[in-house]
Amino acid sequence: MKRVLLIGALSILALTAKAATFPQGEWIIVVGGPSLYQWEQYKAYPHDHWWANFVRAARLRTEQLRDGLGPDAPITWLVYKQGYIDRAKQEGQDLISLIESVRDKFNLNLVWFHSGNDVINYVNAGPMRDRMKVAGFEYFGHSNRACFMFDYSNVLDSASKAWLHENELHKINGRAFAKRAYIQSWGCHTGEEMSEKWFRATGTHMIGAIGKTQFMMEELPILTSPGGKWVTK
Repeated sequence: MKRVLLIGALSILALTAKAATFPQGEWIIVVGGPSLYQWEQYKAYPHDHWWANFVRAARLRTEQLRDGLGPDAPITWLVYKQGYIDRAKQEGQDLISLIESVRDKFNLNLVWFHSGNDVINYVNAGPMRDRMKVAGFEYFGHSNRACFMFDYSNVLDSASKAWLHENELHKINGRAFAKRAYIQSWGCHTGEEMSEKWFRATGTHMIGAIGKTQFMMEELPILTSPGGKWVTK
């Protein structure tokens, strides 16, 4: 059974990071790719006017983590590279270099990925995983109730060819996570189903949204659906 998180308690947990609060280990931030104008231009509410929707949110979260965990705490960005290669053609600028500049500014380990299996493999077998557990895992990108969609409306209109589906979560080794690891999906709808499947597969609690979320310029994603709330297993 899902349990609803009090907004005040969630805000304290999600928006701050104190070294004494969280376990030691690696913090993984997964960043999905943006949609393309060619697919979104005719929609009443098109996605991703700004190419950096997810990158900006991940950067804001990284600033919080650096403030709380310190300058040398291991933080890894897993970024869906093809999405930014494709969007760069639309933008007429080198988005890969811009993302790499965030890596340099915040002393990050930047890993480009191409599929859901790449994400699973990094969680399970990242550097020194036998000694360095995953202390945090957060997702910034498109999602629905059953999966993370890394290339939504990029290759196909309103669909995805690169994803991590709830039926694949059993491939994740729950022993890769530290005790009391912090897990959150900032995308839409994942609290409706995927959070429970995540818990069954990994034994860790993933905070997810009931309803839609909106990615902002100067704050972390917010809930936008009537009756929307953050929940976990």
